Amino acid sequence: MKPKDEKSKGDQTAIKLRLDPDKPEGNRKSLGGGNADEWNDRLSNLTVSALPMAHSKNKDAIIQACLAVSYGVMDMAPADPVEGILIAQLMAANEAALAMYQKGWAQPPEYFQARTKYLQLADKAARTVMMLTERLDHHRGRGQQQITVKHVTTNNVTADQAIIAESVTTGAGRNAASPALLAASSEIAMPTLIETGLDPVGVGGGTKSK
Repeated sequence: MKPKDEKSKGDQTAIKLRLDPDKPEGNRKSLGGGNADEWNDRLSNLTVSALPMAHSKNKDAIIQACLAVSYGVMDMAPADPVEGILIAQLMAANEAALAMYQKGWAQPPEYFQARTKYLQLADKAARTVMMLTERLDHHRGRGQQQITVKHVTTNNVTADQAIIAESVTTGAGRNAASPALLAASSEIAMPTLIETGLDPVGVGGGTKSK
């Protein structure tokens, strides 16, 4: 009898990966946000493969669509892999929404249910685009709001005056509002109890006896 080859259960072969932590940064970070081009190329290929045009038989149209989406990703400039993932999903969802809108309005008027179904799917994909955009802005810090309240006192104000300066800024110092100064002052001093003629003790009908 021939000896059996020593194989793992289920004829599965172990794959060993050798990662280089000191590998220099790649040249295509603008496509995936990663330092390794293996990640950037993988994410870019998945993105263009998720486009509706990727399944067309027109090769020139496929190339044109892939170039357009790739340039769009580069304009968004993902800074890290998380941004790369969000931008890739945003691109795919946007293409799906526009494709569903196109299919919906292309249906004849007598196919009302089909048209309505396509438009509902388009609206759902459009909401996904909006959600991904908000998450991308939040990840980049644009969705955070910081409120700073400053109390300013000077030696030129009296006891019954107060100056409060409030400055409100939104994420990363954008849309900074100018400080609003609110001053509360009284030109007439508060009268004392003796000047008003009231009894400080509160006895005798509330008037000071002469």
